[in-house]
Amino acid sequence: MLHSARVHRSIFSLLLSMAIAGAAAVLFGCSPRTAADMSATEKTAIADSLKHLVVSAYDLSKPDPVKNLMSLYPTEGRVISASGGVITTTRPQLEQGIKAFWTYVGQNMRSPKWEWTSMNVDVLAPDAAVMTSTYQVPHLTPMGMSHTIGGAWTAVFQKRGGRWVIIQEHLSDVASNPNLPMNMNMTPQVNP
Repeated sequence: MLHSARVHRSIFSLLLSMAIAGAAAVLFGCSPRTAADMSATEKTAIADSLKHLVVSAYDLSKPDPVKNLMSLYPTEGRVISASGGVITTTRPQLEQGIKAFWTYVGQNMRSPKWEWTSMNVDVLAPDAAVMTSTYQVPHLTPMGMSHTIGGAWTAVFQKRGGRWVIIQEHLSDVASNPNLPMNMNMTPQVNP
């Protein structure tokens, strides 16, 4: 009888140890990945994907620029955007701002071409990244004069439902100044 009690305790102890080890494996095995857990190849693939996504959305030769730009944002949930000293927090507010830009500025540009002068991507996790870029948009005014607008843009991307979307951004315009040096590095930068 004493031997049987010891066997039951040993079995119980073994089962308890296995359950604790299994729970620990699940708990620690399911912890979110970070950039530190990712290979350079994975980070580069994400950076390249984001670069392609942004360049495509900002291709002003495509019809319906407002729709193309809005494709970068989630269809629901909060979207924080800071530009021109104003902050918006919803998709409808952001869309209203983009429509206003296109109505008052974009439609008045003749032969515009959006040029990315730098793109720096920091991959934070398999589902999160930050891109800071500079851009310029050379075009002709309605009077036929050469003009360029430009600035810097930082966007926080999150992968939602298998799709990269911008959840927060900040745009900083610069005055048209041909003497301003622009960084011409188009290679996505990835921090190891």
